[in-house]
Amino acid sequence: MRFKRLTGLTLAAFMAVSITACSSGGDSKNNDDTKQAPPATTEQTSGRESTNNAQEGTLDHSKELTLNVFSTTANYAGEQTGWYGKILKDKFNIKLNIIASNLDGGQNKIAAMMASGDLGDIVIFGSDKTDYPNAIKGGLLMDMTQNGLLDKYGKTIVDNYPKVLEKAKIAFGDGKAVYGLGNKVATDQPGPSEGKDLTWGPELRWDLYQKIGAPEINTPQDYLPVLKKMQELEPKTENGKKTYAFSLWADWDGNYKMTLAKQFANMYGYDENGATLLYVAADEDKYYEFLSDESWYMKSLKLYYDANQMGLLDPDSMTQKFDDVVGKYKDGRILFSWFPWLGSANYNTQERSAEGKGLATVPFKEEKVYSWGFNQYGGDWIMAIGAKAKQPERIMEFINWLYTPEGAMLSAGDGTAIANGPKGLTWDIGADGKPFVTDFGWKAYADQKGTDIPAEYGGGNFYYGQSQINYSNVAPGITNPETGEPYDHNLWTTSLERNPSKLDQEWRDKMEALTPKEYFVKNNMIAVAPQGFTGKPPIMMDKALEQKNAQIGTVIQQYSWRMIFAKDEGQYNKYKQEMLDKVKGLGYDEVLAFSVQKAEELFEARKSVQK
Repeated sequence: MRFKRLTGLTLAAFMAVSITACSSGGDSKNNDDTKQAPPATTEQTSGRESTNNAQEGTLDHSKELTLNVFSTTANYAGEQTGWYGKILKDKFNIKLNIIASNLDGGQNKIAAMMASGDLGDIVIFGSDKTDYPNAIKGGLLMDMTQNGLLDKYGKTIVDNYPKVLEKAKIAFGDGKAVYGLGNKVATDQPGPSEGKDLTWGPELRWDLYQKIGAPEINTPQDYLPVLKKMQELEPKTENGKKTYAFSLWADWDGNYKMTLAKQFANMYGYDENGATLLYVAADEDKYYEFLSDESWYMKSLKLYYDANQMGLLDPDSMTQKFDDVVGKYKDGRILFSWFPWLGSANYNTQERSAEGKGLATVPFKEEKVYSWGFNQYGGDWIMAIGAKAKQPERIMEFINWLYTPEGAMLSAGDGTAIANGPKGLTWDIGADGKPFVTDFGWKAYADQKGTDIPAEYGGGNFYYGQSQINYSNVAPGITNPETGEPYDHNLWTTSLERNPSKLDQEWRDKMEALTPKEYFVKNNMIAVAPQGFTGKPPIMMDKALEQKNAQIGTVIQQYSWRMIFAKDEGQYNKYKQEMLDKVKGLGYDEVLAFSVQKAEELFEARKSVQK
């Protein structure tokens, strides 16, 4: 949530290899409230006639318009309801019907949608590496420059974020067309782009960690004996359910990996470079092979194997879904989290935090966590308009609004950051012109699914009232020109100066920092990746190499789970060798050579912004 940042999925049937589906993922639905609204009717979206019925681009909103949003990053399917849905209805007279590939077949759903020739009205790609350019080649996306769409209805984007358009044109539009816009676009600001928390933690149950003496943790492997002592201290929850250190899930898995085997690489300042066989350093021109002995993908598999042997790994990990894990965090069954937006966001209620109970960031000494930095060109998640979209002027008007201060204040949040919510209810502007969170807002942020929203603001609970497409158009950490504060409420001066809970105060005293981000920056434990652009179209795999790439990814994913749940070390090593032998026979060396080319391309792009 966020976050699902951040992962690649294998395209098994149609065009090819990978797409980032959730990295960063975010909270999803518990099993007992998994619901999908019916798809939009043809009557609601029929007709391609222009809605430009007035002078100078003024649009007619008198007829309700339902937009089908096909999102490869969403963790919810159905109608956007609640407070965000009401705002869109009141302001634009539109409804969003979300189609989520994560919940309906993954890459098979993506392939089916692409094969149908209709991707819906708005399309969210979790990566710009394969499916997005293939959709362009297939004529499935609309050029936003056609008929003056951007110039008439995208003025905020054109005037304030020109580099995101520059990249779209050069990289994917033959120098002139704009088929999609990168996510988390930013103004020119230095430093890490995240909010008070970074994308990764790690987090431990702070209260239990203190009770066992807060032992020093130098490497990720050092968490295991620490977590074992914590589990022994609290082997069951108040409801009598067994606790575990780690609880994994498979429904975010994708090409090359089981998703949760890459997180420690991110905590060492490395990240995958698209659908390739390399992890690349954030702030150095360095990389290592995905399956090498030094890879934190391989080391993570061994760590989880060891955890399973110690009774620290949830036995449901291979079969459960992300939804199930969220519920377990809420129940206090999980003692470790890779992500603040998953762990503390779900366990740390106001009542628990007031008692000093909760998950909190506990870094290891070698940590140097990866940060993408502020990116004027936008990230590699893409928002596009489908080629068969109805009333594209109204769609462009809506997308443009997402880049305005009003839209960003309401929409910022993609699994790694909780949305601010409706003005006047969860937050407001003080007499000094500065934003502040209301008491109701703090309650809603702490218990998103348990906080009911008044009917006049849309009803429902706070969580499902947020934008469910799981996409941030602007970086939440950039400054809102209307307030002089970031869009993210966690970074507002009033939030940072607010009276902390017992848990927050204990953490601040111990770590000598107000926020995890401040701690990482102050202790030089963060690696910021320069976000540049080569000024050329990206290097792409040919179809034959894409197929080999996909086959390799499937083997790695399958054997990763086998290795973790191996009965003993002999079987673990047997599975490991079988995996290495099989991928070699599938063209591993060819894909590796291409991966090196992509790394060199990335280094070239970084040089464009380095002084």
